[in-house]
Amino acid sequence: MIPAPFEYQRATSLDDALAALSGGDAKVLAGGMSLLPLMKLRLAAPGRLVDIGGLGELKGVRQLPDGRLAVGALTTYAELLDSPAQHYGLLRDAIPDIGDRQVRNRGTVGGAISHADPASDLPACLLALDAEVVLRSRSGERTVGVDGFFEGAFTTGIQPDEILTEVRLPGPRDDAGSAYVSLTNPASGYALVGVAAVVFRGTSGVVAGSVALTGVGEIAYRARAVEAALDGTDGSPDAVAAAAEHATEGQTVNGDIHADRDYRARMAVVYTRRAIAAALARL
Repeated sequence: MIPAPFEYQRATSLDDALAALSGGDAKVLAGGMSLLPLMKLRLAAPGRLVDIGGLGELKGVRQLPDGRLAVGALTTYAELLDSPAQHYGLLRDAIPDIGDRQVRNRGTVGGAISHADPASDLPACLLALDAEVVLRSRSGERTVGVDGFFEGAFTTGIQPDEILTEVRLPGPRDDAGSAYVSLTNPASGYALVGVAAVVFRGTSGVVAGSVALTGVGEIAYRARAVEAALDGTDGSPDAVAAAAEHATEGQTVNGDIHADRDYRARMAVVYTRRAIAAALARL
């Protein structure tokens, strides 16, 4: 397929890119791993592409004064895995299986989050980490939590004149364990069910944590009912299994040719149990 005609502008700075977004039907182009295939299928037809791929100011991972990690939006999957963010077990689990080597070396963190594919792995990981995103426009900057950022399939809270510039992760800590497990479509590699879990064991031995799922519904989501059921338990297999039963509570589960609704809902429970158990094993 051939995309519809469009104008192309290569931004020389972030300010230049923001100015280009201020008028007309423009889309930001970063790695191109998500947008270009949609354009070829004519599922997206922007009037102008604003290429920010050369903006060094949006690349790299650095530690903030409060200990958090700031991940530039143009940081690739491969660069993220080769950074201090590799401290998180769930990222070590998820990233090596995203796409193929070319995708991991070209696709960007910011692009993945902005694209908001319902079966993407990274949104679930960032939800479980309680990450934040930084959005910039010509009128200023705002920081929003990843939880609530995804509004629907391929839809986020980014405004037309904004660019996602940074993802902020909590500071690495040694008293936490995390893991990501997924049931993937063998043809596409996308998650039919993907579960990210972060757990903490308190001074009294009780477990608290955060759990997020992708591939199950219209958007990646925090499984609050699982978290509530897990909090205050001893982390035993029975406690984990009981908590995992709440994996799809309050959600409309997708069904398709790859996995019907009942199967996907059951696998959500199974993989939630596995993710929590794997995270506990890393404490």
